[in-house]
Amino acid sequence: MDYSSIIEKKKLRLSELEMQMEQPDFYEDNRKASGLLREHRHLQALDNSWEEFLRVGQQIVDNEDLAKSGDAELAEMAEEELPSLRKRLEELEGLVQLAILPPDPLEGRDVIMEIRAGTGGDEAALFAGDLMRMYGRYAEERGWKVEPLEASPADLGGFREVVFKVSGEDVFSTLKYESGVHRVQRVPATEAQGRIHTSTATVAVLPEAEEVDIEFKPDEVRIEVCRASGNGGQGVNTTDSAVQVMHMPTGTIVRCQDGRSQLKNKEKALSILRSRLLERKQNEEAAKYSAHRRSLIGSGGREEKIRTYNYPQNRITDHRIEVTLYNLEMFVEGRIQEMVEKLKASDVHDRLAEAGLR
Repeated sequence: MDYSSIIEKKKLRLSELEMQMEQPDFYEDNRKASGLLREHRHLQALDNSWEEFLRVGQQIVDNEDLAKSGDAELAEMAEEELPSLRKRLEELEGLVQLAILPPDPLEGRDVIMEIRAGTGGDEAALFAGDLMRMYGRYAEERGWKVEPLEASPADLGGFREVVFKVSGEDVFSTLKYESGVHRVQRVPATEAQGRIHTSTATVAVLPEAEEVDIEFKPDEVRIEVCRASGNGGQGVNTTDSAVQVMHMPTGTIVRCQDGRSQLKNKEKALSILRSRLLERKQNEEAAKYSAHRRSLIGSGGREEKIRTYNYPQNRITDHRIEVTLYNLEMFVEGRIQEMVEKLKASDVHDRLAEAGLR
């Protein structure tokens, strides 16, 4: 496929951005400047990949000519280089195709993750706790920061519900595929006869919403202060620091009592509320999107069963891309990168196909 006309338009846009970045008032609007800088990095990467793509393509032509020449030594050397050059050209074409696709405006966002116990009673709560630990260890490995926002511990361990924020580089673009229903098959510690039980937990990965994404009118939000309850020690149980926020138009309620500061709990609750409303908005837009696209990775809806963790067989199966790995013990310790990469690759392949680039 000839990408020349598309690349020329991208180069013009790159030049426009560079002119804007040279203006003295460029950084007066930090949010706008940040978005333009992200776009510039994206287009610069495309330009670099395209230039190398052309160079390698020309090298292949030159080597093919040399391979047909009368100089036996040169012909042999040229022939030996061709496989690696062709492989590199294929890699560069993939990078060019990916960079041509419009970037997701939410790619650079931090996320708010919500994990809830599903079917399975105490075992579901324990599984929710396992998932929380798995993502925490993965975040630590990636150098990301995890900030607890709200938690409802279960009596026998684990969580009925836990909410936390993950901050760092490429957080949403990496974790967005984790939304959905996770299913575990194992023998619970409380099972005397050794029978395998099936339980579930729901994971929601919400891109952190900014005020510009979701704006509240004064009469749309009701904020109530109440006494914190549940586990957490004397400080939690005796202070009126818990905050409950209700978004009146949608009936969405968020309660936050993680910290002793009423102000901080209010800020956290509003942040969670904005992210939930942004997810709602995204789902409404996704309903209009291509059914073929959603069939691969899914819409990210919480109702979709996306993955099974089978302990007796030491396997993890992702049902969206029909991939099975046999390293469950390492996986639940946070070593999930292989599955993340496979999900990303499938998603990119489908986006390229839909854009007519495959």
